[in-house]
Amino acid sequence: MKPSEIIARALARLISGRQAAAATEWEALNREATSLFQQGNYTKATVAAKKALHAAEQALGPDHPDVATSLNNLGMLCYAQEQFTQAESFHQRALTVRVTAFGPDHPDVAQSLNNLGILYSGKRQHAKAEPLFQRALAIRTETLGADHPSVATSLDNLAALYDDQQQYAMAEPLYHRALAIRTEALGSDHPDVATSLNNLASSYLEQRQYTKAEPLFQRALAIQEKALGLNHPDVATSLENMAALYRRTSRESTAKGLEDRAAKIRRMHR
Repeated sequence: MKPSEIIARALARLISGRQAAAATEWEALNREATSLFQQGNYTKATVAAKKALHAAEQALGPDHPDVATSLNNLGMLCYAQEQFTQAESFHQRALTVRVTAFGPDHPDVAQSLNNLGILYSGKRQHAKAEPLFQRALAIRTETLGADHPSVATSLDNLAALYDDQQQYAMAEPLYHRALAIRTEALGSDHPDVATSLNNLASSYLEQRQYTKAEPLFQRALAIQEKALGLNHPDVATSLENMAALYRRTSRESTAKGLEDRAAKIRRMHR
């Protein structure tokens, strides 16, 4: 073997080893970021997610699906912290990488479409959000099946969009279908079931159907406290929702106690 061939093979092994080490680092950082995000520790999760993105780019190049995963995580973290411009940039880039890597009809593409829809919906850009939600729902239904939890996510988000526009008759059956899918697929005590309960209850609250809303809010809060812990941001959201209902039904002191507890949780995660 020529000396040049020996050197080339040695370099190839060295590069391969470094890439494998970097890929392992990405996996560990990605797990860390995901765990911290689920705990509601957004600041530390963002640090880990940025390190994971750097590791993936270094090991795999800028157009690898693992890079898109890190971009998606950062987009969700920025959205949770109301950093909407940064969130949009991360989600758009993740979508581009995924479409190039997988084609336009892949479930990961649907995830990016869905997350962009959430961003635009949060900014009340309904005309931009609706086709993204509908496209994500169509992809997920076709590729994953009509009873997959990801389909429920798309149904919930589309329903919330209609709710925000006071199109309650369109929203309610979507909420009920999402709740049924999640309960069947994940069990009645899963946090995603609590999300569906909260969303349906919020719709009833806006329609002044207080007797329908209250038990749903209470059930959602109980699930979240058990599954996520007493100081998770999602618990704060449920407390705020219940407080809004109690204020509308002249239970001011009870509402104040819930609001104070929610505010304390929010301060813990700043």
